[in-house]
Amino acid sequence: MSLKPEDLQKISATTLADYNETAERFREGTRDHDVSQNIDALLRNVQGAAPFDILDFGCGPGRDLKTFTRLGHRAVGLDGAEQFIEMARAETGCEIWHQNFLELDLPAERFDGVFANAVLFHIPRQELPRILGQLHATLKPGGVLFSSNPRGDNREGWKGARYGAWHDLENWRGLLAAAGFTELEHYYRPAGLPIEQQPWLASVWRKMA
Repeated sequence: MSLKPEDLQKISATTLADYNETAERFREGTRDHDVSQNIDALLRNVQGAAPFDILDFGCGPGRDLKTFTRLGHRAVGLDGAEQFIEMARAETGCEIWHQNFLELDLPAERFDGVFANAVLFHIPRQELPRILGQLHATLKPGGVLFSSNPRGDNREGWKGARYGAWHDLENWRGLLAAAGFTELEHYYRPAGLPIEQQPWLASVWRKMA
């Protein structure tokens, strides 16, 4: 499947519009989600002495930014939805960047870690190599990328008003390796359930120095 520029613009605009329209409900529905397993997976793999510079990629209303800050790290948020930007700025006091995921402008070698929790699956498959390359470039040498995506059979398309791509482990490994990352670990979530009840694939990757 080849997506034209107008297709990508529609995917981005429609998905962001849905998040903006449901922002308050999203915040309330995810406020108490326990993603400590994912935050720990990122932080324990970052090398060097804390505090770390962390980019929360797709920060939403700012829930995880508050956790990183509470742990003493320097966290920057990034999101494409205007409503989430306003919420995150009001609730966290962190620096928040308003950027479309398909039109990123990231500083080179700025971050020790990138936390991409439940976000990269919104990027169409054909654009992922470019976006992963930009995340690779914004990490310091030896920096760490965490990602969590709903797993699937490598199909993509619309689910309601949001666009998504559902990768299996083999395909995701190929994409990350091609972008210059080395796998550190992966696991399925929620923890402690049979694999058929674990819809999320979490993985941790290092930018080799």
